[in-house]
Amino acid sequence: TGLSYFNEAILAKRLEMLVEFVPGLARVAVLRNPTVAAHAAFWAATDEAARKLGVTLQAVDVRGPGDFEAAFAAAVRGNARALIALDDGLTIAYRPRIVALAASTRLPAIYGLREFPDDGGLISYGPNFADLTRRSAAYVDKILKGAKPADLPVEQPTKFELVINRKTANALGLTLPPTLLARADDVIE
Repeated sequence: TGLSYFNEAILAKRLEMLVEFVPGLARVAVLRNPTVAAHAAFWAATDEAARKLGVTLQAVDVRGPGDFEAAFAAAVRGNARALIALDDGLTIAYRPRIVALAASTRLPAIYGLREFPDDGGLISYGPNFADLTRRSAAYVDKILKGAKPADLPVEQPTKFELVINRKTANALGLTLPPTLLARADDVIE
């Protein structure tokens, strides 16, 4: 019962945005944690989208905080030209480090949480947590009115937000596509 943050379909959108942002993008590193069960499904969804877009994916795995530098080095050695960071507790906890490594390796990166662009990351596209919080209140209301939690379905996010960091785009030498700017919920100057 409740609302889920996870949504596999959003990964195709993230990849499409990277392709739009980085002209001629052919190879994308995917920062993933093989100890997180959901990442297998996320990888499959991203791989399916990549095949449709003619993009090759490169898995760069992190199991703990000591793996980030090696993962980014592997992405660079593998000729990745952009990065998708899959969401989990590890990537969230080490957000500033991931953003710094993306900047130092000059990899345009997309994330699921708006806090990444707030910290200097390039772009995020993910569920709007304010909306999820409001919608969770409706669940509480139903339960307080007698609904059985087991009878309430798990709902997927319905509102998403796109956040772009213009300063980071400029530092990477990227031109902000007008189509993405028009869809952006927030552009950080």
